[in-house]
Amino acid sequence: MRKDFLWGGAVAAHQLEGAWNVDGKGVSIADVMTAAKHGVERQITAGVQPGAYYPNHQGIDFYHQYPTDIKLMAEMGFKTFRTSIAWSRIFPQGDEVEPNEAGLAFYDRLFATCLKYGIQPMITLSHFEMPYHLVEAYGGWRDRRLIDFFLHFAKTVFKRYQHQVKYWMTFNEINNQTDYTKAFFMATNSGLVLKPDDPQAEALMYQAAHYELVASAKAVQLGHQINSAFQIGNMINMTPIYPLTAKPADQLAAQKAMQTRYWYTDVQTLGTYPNYMEAYFKRQNYRPDITAADRAALQAGTVDYIGLSYYNSFTVKAQTNQPEYRFLGEQATVANPYVQASDWGWSVDPDGLRYGLNWLNDHYHKPLMIVENGLGAVDQVTADHQIHDDYRIAYLKAHIQAMKTAIEVDGVDVMGYTPWGCIDLISAGTGQMSKRYGMIYVDQDDHGHGSLRRLKKDSFYWYQHVIATNGQDL
Repeated sequence: MRKDFLWGGAVAAHQLEGAWNVDGKGVSIADVMTAAKHGVERQITAGVQPGAYYPNHQGIDFYHQYPTDIKLMAEMGFKTFRTSIAWSRIFPQGDEVEPNEAGLAFYDRLFATCLKYGIQPMITLSHFEMPYHLVEAYGGWRDRRLIDFFLHFAKTVFKRYQHQVKYWMTFNEINNQTDYTKAFFMATNSGLVLKPDDPQAEALMYQAAHYELVASAKAVQLGHQINSAFQIGNMINMTPIYPLTAKPADQLAAQKAMQTRYWYTDVQTLGTYPNYMEAYFKRQNYRPDITAADRAALQAGTVDYIGLSYYNSFTVKAQTNQPEYRFLGEQATVANPYVQASDWGWSVDPDGLRYGLNWLNDHYHKPLMIVENGLGAVDQVTADHQIHDDYRIAYLKAHIQAMKTAIEVDGVDVMGYTPWGCIDLISAGTGQMSKRYGMIYVDQDDHGHGSLRRLKKDSFYWYQHVIATNGQDL
């Protein structure tokens, strides 16, 4: 392992900060998402409705408790802490000219606290969160004007934190919206609030994704102009897709599914749309608003590294009359007989991480940063306030070993590793608190009740030792 390897942990602003209407913060798309559970999607309401429960409104009160939480992360030995800046804290409506100083000041304090402990902030600009006003007034990222609103936000925070933050990412898991039938992905990725059977959903998704890709590329250029030392990456959900059998049709189905999910990375790292997507647009008679100026911006704004999440793998088999380039996530998968599943039905596949790292390395030849990886599970607190989460340790140990093999045997350039939800937080997909990922326990239930007391799990001490030995002793 390289000596400057970035060990740490990852969260997102809307899932832990709380304080949803404090110090001038505006309503975000995450603030109008109700709680749900496994197998039941969160509902996106028309504004904040009386009587509805929105778990992100409280989060885990990180907004007020961050000094304690960062101190605990420093005790674990973190070298970096990945979080996001809530766009609606800085521009409550999203289209203002002047930023909200109170929001900017919060992140001044947060980043200063991180740096005091030698922890490098790693910041995502848009992590499943955008001002709700931009959804209402502009229809989200279907509108080209959002490019300029986003760049105004990016320029503001790039300049404000240019001496505090070195590592940045633009859009979190930008490729999740490929599953355009899921309201959650469409709303959180692009601010597109659509009905599942909307005949324009796919075309709108491609249009919104294009505007995001242009905004990302222009933000990369802008960031480098402000501080040439910035390292600015993209961020994708890396979920390798295996063929169920050696049948050529299954092999081809897996290949096309991979192309469907990862063409975004071609655009962000190579600066061009792959030929198969250009052919697909033409064949489907889609006419995204893609200008010559857009294509020039994409070429000029390629990322410095690839940030990725890895949780699980998918398996597919050829389906009769299944259109190519319409892989819709879990709806199109089959059970893999060779891997187990978590309590939430996600495959547990450490080898898939090595596979994914090699796949990205083979295709793009960029440094990689694993910015999410983890196991959502129900934790039990003993009478003496202990949390014995051996299952989490086993999961993380196996995945770190797979990462080490990719680095040491395969020669993949991995910059760091920040497991997801290093402190328990609100689940993005379900709004649950009981789906816990953290190494720090937070006393709160799915209904927002609890003392918010922080407790160290067994995994806290295990990860502390892993970092201290730079991953040599797992």
